[in-house]
Amino acid sequence: MLPANLPSIAHAKLPATYDGAKAALEKCSRIDECAEWANKAEALASYAKQAEDAELQKMAERIRARAIRRCGELLRAIKRPEQGGRPTKNGGGSAPVSRAQAGRDAGLSRDQRRDAIRVARVPEADFEAAVESDDPPTVTRLLEERRPKPIVDLKGRDPREYAAATQALGLMRRFAEFTTEKAPEAIARGASGRERVILRKQAAAIIEWLKALLRETT
Repeated sequence: MLPANLPSIAHAKLPATYDGAKAALEKCSRIDECAEWANKAEALASYAKQAEDAELQKMAERIRARAIRRCGELLRAIKRPEQGGRPTKNGGGSAPVSRAQAGRDAGLSRDQRRDAIRVARVPEADFEAAVESDDPPTVTRLLEERRPKPIVDLKGRDPREYAAATQALGLMRRFAEFTTEKAPEAIARGASGRERVILRKQAAAIIEWLKALLRETT
């Protein structure tokens, strides 16, 4: 359980309040209590932003990040069956609890469980540097900053369409090379009667597709 004698935000100096919350979260062993800290800190950060209290907002963001990280650490401590461990049991000898169930019991959605585990995987030195900086990131920004940057600047293009265009360029280049090496007559002579029917159908479909591509790229 978290200590009940933490300094009151309304009456304590912010450093003392933050240090107390930090120490309590490090010792917290219940996912639901960590989640409650995260929710309260999020509400406090929103209030501080509206009140234009920068120091209070920073403290709240730091507490929220630490609470979410602690949730992730506790979730990660629950071993998956494929990891050779057995899910943790609830008190009283009840059935084993999975990570998903433990998160749901604490009121965490699937996305919140995922983000908590991702935050817990951030190397400690990197996490501490980000959270203790003069501009502590929100959890969303922290995860965004650690997401691998795309090698290619898509310039607003849909990644799936970019991948399809890249694949098409490669296929068409190889086919163009093939047409310079193999004459249509040779292909026709080498195909059986049934294969010629298939080739005609495929060629007709390709021709229509290429016509549409020419219209779109003109």
